[in-house]
Amino acid sequence: MVSFRSSLLLPCFLATTSYALAITPNAQSPAFTRRSNAPPSASRVMMMSGGSTATPDLKAPAAIYDGAVAAGAAKASASWAKVFKLGIAAGCHIGFGSYLAITVGGACPQLAEANPGLQKIIFGAFGLPFGLIMTLVTGGELFTGNTALVTAAVMEGKTTKADLVKNWVSSYAGNLVGSLFLAYLAYKSGTLGNAPASVAIATAKCSLPFETAFVRGILCNWLVCMAVYMASGCASLAGKMVAVWFPISAFVALGLDHSVANMFIIPLGMLRGAQISMGDFVVKNLIPVTLGNIVGGALCVMGIYGTAFGKWFAGQDE
Repeated sequence: MVSFRSSLLLPCFLATTSYALAITPNAQSPAFTRRSNAPPSASRVMMMSGGSTATPDLKAPAAIYDGAVAAGAAKASASWAKVFKLGIAAGCHIGFGSYLAITVGGACPQLAEANPGLQKIIFGAFGLPFGLIMTLVTGGELFTGNTALVTAAVMEGKTTKADLVKNWVSSYAGNLVGSLFLAYLAYKSGTLGNAPASVAIATAKCSLPFETAFVRGILCNWLVCMAVYMASGCASLAGKMVAVWFPISAFVALGLDHSVANMFIIPLGMLRGAQISMGDFVVKNLIPVTLGNIVGGALCVMGIYGTAFGKWFAGQDE
């Protein structure tokens, strides 16, 4: 029996051994493989050390600034027509966010009386954040965000002041067209019923002193541009959403003023019967809020990070 098993195992062993030692025509023997003197690539070093070459979910602070400058330069290099078209899209997106905020948070009068803090949270959380998320993910041109990004590109020498003016004017004009278009559609849709929120909000915004509207514009775009800035440093959609949600919810709940959102809210209130003239809309709200938005984005956000991570005013200091 033992001899019979041996006679079976011996051919199998020889066959497998000969297969393992066989040399294929295109293969090189390990003993004679040429040794490369080239240093290992960065990706191989990362793999050997247990690391990963994947893009990090969140960039380092200095890298976020560099990315913002690059984004601003790209926006500045785009044509008038392209920025204007993408500005219309962004105006519609922000309009949709305002539309939702008025429909949900603005339709809670009893809650506003009983628990005004909770009503403000609801008003802020449901609306504007999703409008900005749609804008950022789809590449829209939002004037308020451009006050930070394109300014940084100019200060770093990546674009010109003429391109900054081109971007600001064309994005602002596009935002206005998109916001007015959506305000008209919201008015004609009949979804707001007899709710007085749009009229009350528009009237309150156009009753502010110039200085108050200006300061609210600064504070608002400080938060908006922080949302844009932080979102630019996130690789995932979830990260961008979180970066946007909290600052945008905060500015709405705080009652601050965003020029593009007001391009939707105030005309909608006017269409629904608010006693506001076009002059009141422009002079009492749009001008001071826009100027405040510029200061908030260009100085309060990018001025800080530009002097910390960039080369702002480097010539004057040297």
